[in-house]
Amino acid sequence: MAALHSRYIAGNLVFWDTHRKRLVDAIGPDVVKYFNDFTEMSISSDAIPGWTTTLVETGGGESTLTHTDAIAGIARLTTDATENDGITITQDGEKWELTSGQSALYFGALFRASEATQIDWFMGLSTTTTTALAGVDTAVYFDKLDGSTTITGHTELDTTASDTASTATFAASTDTLVEFFYDGLAATPGVEFFVNGTSLGSLTTNLPDDEFMKIVIEVLTGSGAARTLDLDWVRVIQIGR
Repeated sequence: MAALHSRYIAGNLVFWDTHRKRLVDAIGPDVVKYFNDFTEMSISSDAIPGWTTTLVETGGGESTLTHTDAIAGIARLTTDATENDGITITQDGEKWELTSGQSALYFGALFRASEATQIDWFMGLSTTTTTALAGVDTAVYFDKLDGSTTITGHTELDTTASDTASTATFAASTDTLVEFFYDGLAATPGVEFFVNGTSLGSLTTNLPDDEFMKIVIEVLTGSGAARTLDLDWVRVIQIGR
């Protein structure tokens, strides 16, 4: 277990572990934060309080969002068994922004999936969408596409994207932690992306700094078989209003 450390960002006290850009909490007048360990879910309606669920289920079965027993709970997204069937969950309301000169922002999510290759997933912040993997307008996010095990980080502004030069490899049935940290206080603002604590590098172009965004998570099956994605937790900490 990593030791907890602290530092200040723009006069606000932040706590970090493992690396300085992995924020676990923050206190101060300019802090806005959200953490969901998925302890509260309405299983009968495929719903998480404060989120909207979109199900795509063209096959004979159904896509579902359920609660799985674990410490604090896990949100299990199970796709139907027809290619490109799946689930999108989006936080209600666009609440997060990347603003040059006045803000810093951390996003992190811990999850695992039943398949490494024949599955697509998207995790990050975006303007409102229910079809993130088909293309987003303005966002900062990670994705892993069907037929590949490559995880890539992206910034996207008005449908023009930049991609991390470095990537990571996704493995089935293995905890994966994706994180990014936006430093809007730097001389050249940018987003640094991490997978399991290893940096994929930073992007300073096509930063989504002109619109508010929300948490968006999407998973689709990449073949005629059902897939599961178990979401352990998701966290956003923004410093600056």
